Amino acid sequence: MADAKVIPFDDDRSRSGGGSRPARRRTGSGSGGRGDGSTAPVSALPGGRLPDPSEEAAAGAQEALESPVGEAGEAGGGWDRRIAGGLAFLRRRVTGDYEVDEFGYDKELTDQVLMSALRPLADKYFRVEVKGIENIPSEGGALIVANHSGTLPLDGLMLQVAVHDNHPAERHLRLLAADLVFQLPVVNELARKAGHTLACAEDAQRLLETGEIVGVMPEGFKGIGKPFGDRYKLQRFGRGGFVSTALRAGTPIVPCSIVGAEEIYPMIGNAKTLARLLGFPYFPITPTFPWLGPLGAVPLPTKWTIQFGEPIPTDGYPPEAADDPMLMFNLTDQVREQIQHTLYKLLVQRRSVFF
Repeated sequence: MADAKVIPFDDDRSRSGGGSRPARRRTGSGSGGRGDGSTAPVSALPGGRLPDPSEEAAAGAQEALESPVGEAGEAGGGWDRRIAGGLAFLRRRVTGDYEVDEFGYDKELTDQVLMSALRPLADKYFRVEVKGIENIPSEGGALIVANHSGTLPLDGLMLQVAVHDNHPAERHLRLLAADLVFQLPVVNELARKAGHTLACAEDAQRLLETGEIVGVMPEGFKGIGKPFGDRYKLQRFGRGGFVSTALRAGTPIVPCSIVGAEEIYPMIGNAKTLARLLGFPYFPITPTFPWLGPLGAVPLPTKWTIQFGEPIPTDGYPPEAADDPMLMFNLTDQVREQIQHTLYKLLVQRRSVFF
């Protein structure tokens, strides 16, 4: 093979006596410019064709985009930002430079830690499908009323993730929880940090009046503790206290139906004596718990659907309407019937419990 001839890139400078001069933009195609300013003709390679400058530039750009170095640089930058953000988050937690509202809600901790921990469970394990998210207002208060099931209240947590991750405004759901939640160690603190508050009319009304999205499950322990044979059959909604709260605050009521939670822990029995000894409303017996020990507490990977129905407005009623028992009964029954009807419709459309 013949030796290749090396053509120096500074050939122009060598011909001008080695003196330096300002760099200029070349307009010719190649480095074969003549001293008189004309451009030397370019001949095609044997058996080839003349190179197209636009094609060469496009090929070079594509190669740069697909190069491993570019990918590594982007990945490195992403990890750098994540590490920097994590360190900043830890510094704020250590120094106490973060905000908590009057109910104990810690928005930063909820966004950065709690929601990140629950998101894989919702997206990958239960594969939650959300419908009707547009029925939740983009601003202002609203009361979401949902059915309750599942032996353990995982449906409330999945509802919280569904609202935040699917709403265009990324709104946060403030759940009303039972007394037992705030009596359990660790769970008490986590619930407060996640924005949950005691299920009382005063707290709910204050949250609604400040423009928060509030979630309530009126069935309570009757809903999550019902036997598997009564799945998707709504229990009583109490005396309609949630309707009175929405009327006083003048906020809409958004019915919500959740399908899939009933089957995560099929409750085939209730050890009532053991429940009384432990101070629990019920002690569930499922096909896997307590027989398999801690492994029996793993929920079944059912496929979930959460649908938000048409909002029911309450701002058109006079202030004294909140004290009208007949109106509260009618609105409560309307919300309950809408949730139950949607549950039946979703069950008919469902192909399988797990798919």
